[in-house]
Amino acid sequence: MLSLDRFRFVFSRIKERLWIKPLIVCVLSVGGTFIAMLADDAGLSRLLPEVSQGSVESLLSIMASSMLVIATFAVGSMVAAYASASTGATPRSLPLVIADDVTQNALSVFIGAFIFSIVSLIAVKNDLFDSAGLFAIFVLTLLVFTLVIVTFVRWVDRIARLGRVVNIIEKAENAAADALDRRRHAPTLGALAVSSQQAHSKGILVSSPRVGYVQHIDLETLQSCAETFNCQVVVIAVPGTFVSAGRPLLRIEGHLEGCNAFKPDAFSSAFTVRSNRAFEDDPRLGLLALSEIADKALSPGINDPGTAINVIGTLVRLLTLWQSPLESDRLAEIIYDRVAVPELVIDDLFDDAFTAIARDGAAMVEVSIRLQKAFCALAEAGDPAMTAAARKHSRMALARSERAMLLPDDIDAVRRVAYRLIN
Repeated sequence: MLSLDRFRFVFSRIKERLWIKPLIVCVLSVGGTFIAMLADDAGLSRLLPEVSQGSVESLLSIMASSMLVIATFAVGSMVAAYASASTGATPRSLPLVIADDVTQNALSVFIGAFIFSIVSLIAVKNDLFDSAGLFAIFVLTLLVFTLVIVTFVRWVDRIARLGRVVNIIEKAENAAADALDRRRHAPTLGALAVSSQQAHSKGILVSSPRVGYVQHIDLETLQSCAETFNCQVVVIAVPGTFVSAGRPLLRIEGHLEGCNAFKPDAFSSAFTVRSNRAFEDDPRLGLLALSEIADKALSPGINDPGTAINVIGTLVRLLTLWQSPLESDRLAEIIYDRVAVPELVIDDLFDDAFTAIARDGAAMVEVSIRLQKAFCALAEAGDPAMTAAARKHSRMALARSERAMLLPDDIDAVRRVAYRLIN
């Protein structure tokens, strides 16, 4: 059976498909035309006012011609926004832009209205409706017109900001915050934590039949397999890990019962491996995407240190969220007692977030100072591991700035901020 966590992951993937919502709306549009025929069978002709067939045909003709133009315009605007998101920010942000609900709803309404008008116009011209059916189609047409107008107004406001860097930073922050919040309340995804003994133990390694990134792990499947063979499973490749024949997915420990029936595919099938990473179960991807946005802004061709400074503040918020107090009612229980999953390491989060910015912004005094202030703020969170990571990256960022900057006054300004933390 499909577990709740697996359903969440699959539903997120479906949201990234542009054709799903338009298809659903098209089916509803066609169904609305046939539902209008029920008004004739219900004997409502005497109760409802009469509407001329010519007026209904005119409305449907206007809608059919206008909706095709608007739908074509919507697709062109969306493609331009997607191209802007890839070139102006980072290609990793494209799934977030495609999954925008307002844009998908707008495209679905425009295409659905076009299909509704075509099907209804054909039905009206072929005299498939009596007076009650014509009135029902007339009312439905007015409702569709209203829906199109409201959707168009909302969509124009959204499409104007969809591909902009500020909007993409907000979407990447929200995606990273959701993944971090979910992971900090379930640091081992509901499984056991990998002990120091398990980290160096031996067992049967299971590799992926595909080469790519782990997007999701179905721990319920791993638990079921481990119970079947009476063994323990240690996950090696968490979501976001690149796997190949030399980089195994997991290690099986303990005595395997029924070894003759043992099939590694039963274990590897719990891992969803694709060519790209996914935001939902990979908190590091959100930090990496934000870091890439800042890094591109620091390139000589763009030269926008303000965006990099904005991203640094966003990264501080996310890492502060990582160490914020946990909500006891949301803490995940250990329900997979035969599976062990490694926890996220704060050093890896800092590497994904700050390494590229510190490297390519080392020569800019305003970026370097803001970066050092960010490390000082994170060190004050009260977590020893985060403080150690902040001091480490503060020293490395200072060393890069001392090598990259030419003006002694700029170097001294960065040193004064950095020495608050590293001394």
